[in-house]
Amino acid sequence: MTEPNAIEAASRRLALALDALAGAVERRRNADAGEATLAAQLHALGSDRSRLAAELDEASARARSLESVNLEVARRLDTAMGTIRSLLAGER
Repeated sequence: MTEPNAIEAASRRLALALDALAGAVERRRNADAGEATLAAQLHALGSDRSRLAAELDEASARARSLESVNLEVARRLDTAMGTIRSLLAGER
């Protein structure tokens, strides 16, 4: 191979290597952007999970409170119905 041909071949190989490097850099940049997007989505999901867990805790506490109140109301209604029955039975 003559010297000009060797230089042209080396130049072509260098150009191909630079193109390959540019492609690799672009793919890496895209991958990094994708990772950042995923990290942001993961953070948002974590925040949503925390918020939903807190809301569930509040709803569970409210359900327990309502159940307790419901039992007390039922007990008082039973007492009132018993009293009314006793009064009605005494009037007969």
